[in-house]
Amino acid sequence: MYLTPSDINEGSETSRGKGLKRRPEALKNTFILGIEGTAWNLSAAIVTETEIIAEVTETYKPEKGGIHPREAAQHHAKYAANVIKKLLAEAKEKGIEPSDLNGIAFSQGPGLGPCLRTVATAARMLSLSLGIPLIGVNHCIAHIEIGIWRTPAKDPVVLYVSGANSQVISYMEGRYRVFGETLDIGLGNALDKFARGAGLPHPGGPKIEACAKEAKKYIPLPYVIKGMDLSFSGLSTAASEALRKNSLEDVCYSYQETAFAMVVEVAERALAHTGKKEVLLAGGVGANTRLREMLNEMCEARGAKFYVPEKRFMGDNGTMIAYTGLLMYKSGNTLTLEESRVNPSFRTDDVKVTWIKEEEMKKVPEISPEIFFRMPPGEILDNGAEAVVYLEEGPDGKRALVKERVPKAYRHKEIDERIRRERNRTEARLMSEARRAGVPTPIIYDVEEFKLKMQFIEGVPIKYLINPELSEKVGELVGRLHSSGIVHGDLTTSNLLLAGERLYLIDFGLAYFDKSLEARGVDVHVLFQTFESTHRDYEALVKAFEKGYASTFIDSVDVLRRVDEIKKRARYA
Repeated sequence: MYLTPSDINEGSETSRGKGLKRRPEALKNTFILGIEGTAWNLSAAIVTETEIIAEVTETYKPEKGGIHPREAAQHHAKYAANVIKKLLAEAKEKGIEPSDLNGIAFSQGPGLGPCLRTVATAARMLSLSLGIPLIGVNHCIAHIEIGIWRTPAKDPVVLYVSGANSQVISYMEGRYRVFGETLDIGLGNALDKFARGAGLPHPGGPKIEACAKEAKKYIPLPYVIKGMDLSFSGLSTAASEALRKNSLEDVCYSYQETAFAMVVEVAERALAHTGKKEVLLAGGVGANTRLREMLNEMCEARGAKFYVPEKRFMGDNGTMIAYTGLLMYKSGNTLTLEESRVNPSFRTDDVKVTWIKEEEMKKVPEISPEIFFRMPPGEILDNGAEAVVYLEEGPDGKRALVKERVPKAYRHKEIDERIRRERNRTEARLMSEARRAGVPTPIIYDVEEFKLKMQFIEGVPIKYLINPELSEKVGELVGRLHSSGIVHGDLTTSNLLLAGERLYLIDFGLAYFDKSLEARGVDVHVLFQTFESTHRDYEALVKAFEKGYASTFIDSVDVLRRVDEIKKRARYA
């Protein structure tokens, strides 16, 4: 990397205000230069509050296979000076000089360590040469902010799918909270891994999309959702094995339909849980046309708005780093040189969001708990992510609750019918098994192919009531469930009802029998993620749950240790 002060200030005055050729309005704006370099792309841009002044990108392209971190870092070091010089030259043509810049933003993480360190070095050199602050930007949040800037979205649920990341995210009380994420490999990397095994050139995603358009049939593949979390490794392995007996086109089509249905379902679960009315698609995989179609269909069915920025902003780009850096700079969020160390595992929810004003956020209206007791028969109580719930007259003349798993237009018909049927049978069987194990659940009256009729519990979802005392009771309940060998699969505060002094566990559609530490750990991890993403004082809720869990489950210590491992595993890799 050969970036010198003369490169930066070539052909211009270095002192602010000395004979600079710039537009009069330039003095009114904030100018931030941002550098992105977490993986493939080395990209730099200059932005203001309302305008992209310039952007220059150089992409690392390996001779074969996937990304090689050291080679990518060497590529970034080789081209850093040229990219910055070209960027400043383009900005100068618009009357913007280096001395107009207010700050230097850089991708501080998550990402590949060697690449991050190269970009951070370039940013430090610019900061020192120009005497302006450094701004360390979280790469994932930059994808969100560029999407909000370039669309009408205000307070969306974000589906962020890129190479190493697959997360469902939304803002709440000073942070972007993660509602669900991949527990193993990111969707983009999973697609690329399959593509390499199938002999398709890099990048794999677009090649898979093109092949899928020529398919003639759907091939059943694993559909793995664990609450609001996802797993793609088994799907990738199964797809690779399916190539032995099926055409590449059919397998690509089936892979897409299955993987995309999974992420769209999790996004819908987050919409249903939060009550928000916007979905924003972010990340490089979001360039896929079929994924966009599926999200749009889901949003239309729920009366939500779907947003996606221009395709150029879906992949990694300097503009998103510069713009997020601008938001951070204007809220006083800058770094010293000593604080500018990169973080390859920088979590989205580790960032304190200083640039969003709470009073300007569109608040989701609170639902009065009493509404659950006043609904007349036939009126829809809940339009969840996989079913509608309404009341009918029960066998004893009292109100009964009907849960009907309705078709989802965004899912392939074979996937949709299979999982609706399987989840319906599973829920009826394991809800009854759980009750025999001492876990309060509604009594099942009748089972149809896609419909359950059950006891109506006059209770309130604890997401409206949760406190440490209730959380301890939840821990006791889950401990009894795990002692019986049942894993719920969807432990959220929406699926626990408080009726008087009694807690009921509902929605067993994702439940299964499993006594392994991993399965039980994922079950508890899903609940803890809900605490953190949705509720205040989540640390107190976790501590109270652990106390209750230990009181009814003998292996609680081992499971809770595994929960910590799972949380770390879900970080950028």
